[in-house]
Amino acid sequence: MKKIILFSLLSFAGFTSALHAQETTTPEKYTAHNKGKYYVYWGGNRESFSRSDIHFTGDNYDFTLYNVSAHDKPKGWQADYLNPGRMTIPQTNFRMGYFITDHYNVSLGLDHMKYVMFQDRIVDYTGTYPNQGSYNEIVVNNPNQVNLTTDFLKFEHTDGLNYINTEFCRVDDVSKLFGIRDTDKFQINITEGAGGGILLPKTNATLLGKERHDDFHVSGYGVAAKVGLNLTFFKYFFVQAELKQGYINMPDIRTTKDPADRASQHFTFTQRIIVFGGIFKI
Repeated sequence: MKKIILFSLLSFAGFTSALHAQETTTPEKYTAHNKGKYYVYWGGNRESFSRSDIHFTGDNYDFTLYNVSAHDKPKGWQADYLNPGRMTIPQTNFRMGYFITDHYNVSLGLDHMKYVMFQDRIVDYTGTYPNQGSYNEIVVNNPNQVNLTTDFLKFEHTDGLNYINTEFCRVDDVSKLFGIRDTDKFQINITEGAGGGILLPKTNATLLGKERHDDFHVSGYGVAAKVGLNLTFFKYFFVQAELKQGYINMPDIRTTKDPADRASQHFTFTQRIIVFGGIFKI
């Protein structure tokens, strides 16, 4: 009987100790694992573009402009980013993704960039076009150059230079490097990835006095790589800064109402991006 009582007391003590240990064990943090989580973000960007050669063709012309420079068209931070009817007016970035492991995710997104050719710049050219000299484009004493006047050419992808792409990215929590223990309150991550997709620009081109096309058209493809810093607050909300470098090749750009009129170009770009988003499980 003594042995039975002693065994019962020891068993009860072991049970209560295990129960107490279970009660006092710190629960696993929400931010400890990412697998199975979804994320979505929205924000804005600034862009830089390399110079490019632009080739224009039509029924009665075929010419190339060399080393054409361009800039973006920023609007600054404003309410348009939150207005559903005006969200595509600024330069914006939208992305939604899914974590297939704790570190890797796949995503689909839209980089809405704006490309504007600098006007009134003198560039080299080769080829022929009709009514030469009637657009105030002639450069005196240099028959191999033209001035990019608005009468001669206005060339923009301003609604916009739409890069629809998928990305494969890695994310790593580096909070411990900064002494942060409670990552459910604040977490620091670094991310890097690469992707590719199609270009669906809406090109605003006024060429040789012709009426512009001004409609969306699949014009080519792009590839890009990026690095980023992610700051996550209270488990579910984050702000992320990214630097993205990419290449765009558009061999089939619509320029005017005439379906025979086309342009082609390729160039590199750099995006500086800030976005706001959320990460969650369904």
